[in-house]
Amino acid sequence: MDVSIVIPLFNEQDNVRPLHARLRSMLATLDGSAEIIFVDDGSQDGTAEQLGRVADEDDSVRVVHLRHNSGQSAAMRAGIDHTTGDTIVTMDGDLQNDPRDIPLLLKTIESGYDFVTGWRKDRQDAFLSRTFPSRVANWLIARVSGLPIHDTGCSLKAYRADVIRQVPLYSEMHRFIPAMCSLSTQRFAEVIVNHHPRQHGCSKYGLSRIWKVLLDVVTVKMLISSARRPLHWFGMLAALFLCLATATFTKFLIDTSTPGSDLSIVWPVVSLLFAALALHLVFAGLFGELVVHQDPANGVSPLAECRTIVPSSRHD
Repeated sequence: MDVSIVIPLFNEQDNVRPLHARLRSMLATLDGSAEIIFVDDGSQDGTAEQLGRVADEDDSVRVVHLRHNSGQSAAMRAGIDHTTGDTIVTMDGDLQNDPRDIPLLLKTIESGYDFVTGWRKDRQDAFLSRTFPSRVANWLIARVSGLPIHDTGCSLKAYRADVIRQVPLYSEMHRFIPAMCSLSTQRFAEVIVNHHPRQHGCSKYGLSRIWKVLLDVVTVKMLISSARRPLHWFGMLAALFLCLATATFTKFLIDTSTPGSDLSIVWPVVSLLFAALALHLVFAGLFGELVVHQDPANGVSPLAECRTIVPSSRHD
């Protein structure tokens, strides 16, 4: 299989058939074989039934059913695990992503890139509840990851299969796929894509996801930093605990030199524990350095220049 298109859906029964029709129309313009993998993320409406009918009518369609709503990242992971294509495209199932942008993503991949991400430059969502929080998140993720990407939350992306299959996906990690991919490659590009207003159903995203995203930002920062320079990352933590060990032991020395003060064994024990933890972190960093330098791919820096590709013509 040349291309696999992975589409997670949750309560999108009215969008299944229109989306499938647009995908088939787009695939008719491509050379080579393709498959469409719909992932039903525990939908509670008629999405599963609609997907079943589509799969019966189209041999290129496969459906993955999750027993309960697991989130977009887990659904995307499930779909990717069932792909057989050399190139994998991911997109949303709400008709806001345009399938007609997929050929440009594939063409960009064929020109030598390992992954291509879409940029919804003219986003058609409510500003206060969707667009503004997304811009803030994109700025924060760009600062943390060091990747000059404008729209990390856009689901319309294309990857070489061997790159995306190495990326762990859970929680809200689908937003950080470019950052995680950058651990093994610098060959990536950004393509301006279309974005349409939602016509059916309701958005599954809101401000309630902010805390999950912030926690995942910390996780990704740690992964990226420790993957390239583990001794620096663990060394900073070791320095913190060494300072705490010094402070607690200094407190103990002050108490011993002060006449009439109550001496306690707590302070030297706590100081010893902090010092032992600092030493443990240093050894963990040294071990990490050995692991990293065994695999040259882990030494790749994410601070690469991202090429932004502007389509020569836009769809109506």
